[in-house]
Amino acid sequence: MANMKVPNRLSREKSPYLLQHQYNPVDWFPWREEAFNKAKDEDKPIFLSIGYS
Repeated sequence: MANMKVPNRLSREKSPYLLQHQYNPVDWFPWREEAFNKAKDEDKPIFLSIGYS
């Protein structure tokens, strides 16, 4: 079976920075209400990535 890459939710973004991470296996969220609501609903902290080079 071929190694199929599945895009994450970042594939729907317009930012070139976020798009370069669309096949990352981490369940990333863009910085918006959806992320805050999920963290609150699941009683989990927000892990913030400010990027890297």
